[in-house]
Amino acid sequence: MGSMISSVAGGIGLFLLGMILMTDGLKALAGDSLRRLLARFAGGPVSAMLSGAGATALVQSSHATTLATIGFVSAGLLSFQQALGVILGANLGTTSTGWLVSLLGLKLSIGKLAMPLICLGALARLVARGKVAQAGLALCGFGVIFVGLDLLQGGMGQVATRFDPTRLPDDSVSGRLLLVLIGLGMTVIVQSSSAAVAATLTALSSGAINLDQAAAMVIGQNVGTSLTAAVAAIGASVPAKRTALAHILFNVLTGVVAFMVLPLLAHGVEAAAHGFGTKDDAIALAAFHSAFNVLGIAIFLPMTGPFARLIERLIREKQGQLARHLDSSVADLPGVSVEAARRALLEISGQAVARIRQALVGACKFDALGVDMTEWTDALTRTRAFIARVGRLENSHEQYRQHVSNLHATDHLDRLLAVLREPAALKALSGDERLAPFLKLAQEAATQAAWMSDVARKADAAPLAAASRVLADLRRAERPRIMEQTASGECASEHALELLEGMHWLDRLTYHIWRIGHHLSGAALAVEPEHVADASPGA
Repeated sequence: MGSMISSVAGGIGLFLLGMILMTDGLKALAGDSLRRLLARFAGGPVSAMLSGAGATALVQSSHATTLATIGFVSAGLLSFQQALGVILGANLGTTSTGWLVSLLGLKLSIGKLAMPLICLGALARLVARGKVAQAGLALCGFGVIFVGLDLLQGGMGQVATRFDPTRLPDDSVSGRLLLVLIGLGMTVIVQSSSAAVAATLTALSSGAINLDQAAAMVIGQNVGTSLTAAVAAIGASVPAKRTALAHILFNVLTGVVAFMVLPLLAHGVEAAAHGFGTKDDAIALAAFHSAFNVLGIAIFLPMTGPFARLIERLIREKQGQLARHLDSSVADLPGVSVEAARRALLEISGQAVARIRQALVGACKFDALGVDMTEWTDALTRTRAFIARVGRLENSHEQYRQHVSNLHATDHLDRLLAVLREPAALKALSGDERLAPFLKLAQEAATQAAWMSDVARKADAAPLAAASRVLADLRRAERPRIMEQTASGECASEHALELLEGMHWLDRLTYHIWRIGHHLSGAALAVEPEHVADASPGA
């Protein structure tokens, strides 16, 4: 008895470990492919569904696909309606694990053959670097999965000799419902629908349960995977909560439909499998798992628009909160998190520059920006914490450069807010016509930076660079003249110092607006600026 329990528990544990290793390796090996696949093909509902299924099959993790989708919605790269198609596809894609187990893990006894794969993969992970190391990790995980299945088969074989399937609930509505709840409980306990389905497939293959019982349990396991999404969504961003709710509703309603047609669908799939020349119940169960997910997709896919609007009404988004879409869960997906951080910085910068322009043209006073400053500072703090969690970007030079630009933009935005807190400079801005050309150039820069408020507009940092350069040249030319006027008595020394401080303040203000725009627009100026003294020109 103890040996049987140890074999089953150890087999499930090794399967889970193998899935974790293989998924981590495949995600790293795929690099930016997951992001490109979703962004490129998630157009209409059908293409979004297919991209979700393909991405999930690629990395063997619906969780990774869901997180990437949340990040895309947060960053504004996908609409929630498009995201729904991806989520539906991810549910279909995750059934690929069942096919892997039924076609290879149970049909071919490759547990012992997997041992050299584990050794080879581990050596590649330890010795090699980059993609070869990640391929080694995936290979190692692949081998561990089949060692776990081999151990699980041995344990389930002992279960079959000690356990009579007739002791399970009978083939009635209440009996099937109890089996569904057992399947749901299995997923909740092991926190993986793939592991629960693998255990069910192994039990079916060993004769511990029959196909009807296994089919009811798989329905529960499919529903159970949405509960882990619900737990993960607690305290998460609005897109994450909406995604989790959509996931739950889809899985529950699909489970209800599958339960209602369970005998018909299970025997129909079994007959189809026999028609293709196989009487393997494990393959029939894998086909059943895919079939009822396809059935759910066929029901939901034409209604993604109304369904998305329903979810958005149920979970409303607070308006006006800056950086509200940043979700710590997507920080582990570098390609998504880098773009999400860039959009958050654009959002904060756009609002700040718009208010600065109002103050420069006299529509409001700079000392009236106190409440806004608090909001900008809080949002920047959250964004900085999010950026700090972004993982290493080894597989994409483009992502690495954008990450560096995000860090630069964060620094310049922080310095811009520091400039706005200087009261002495604010006082110097009024009362002297010699400041008029400086004010005009700063106003032009703030106006030219209006694209920061709308990510759909074309970003162009060149006018900002021109305004900053002209203003800096003007300040350098004006400074000695003011000094001479002060020495000759034409200008009071105190007023001259205030004037110089005001010019310098406007210079720094314009400089930081330009540098924020430069880094967030992706501009690559050939020559870095040398014209601003005391304004961190090296960034």
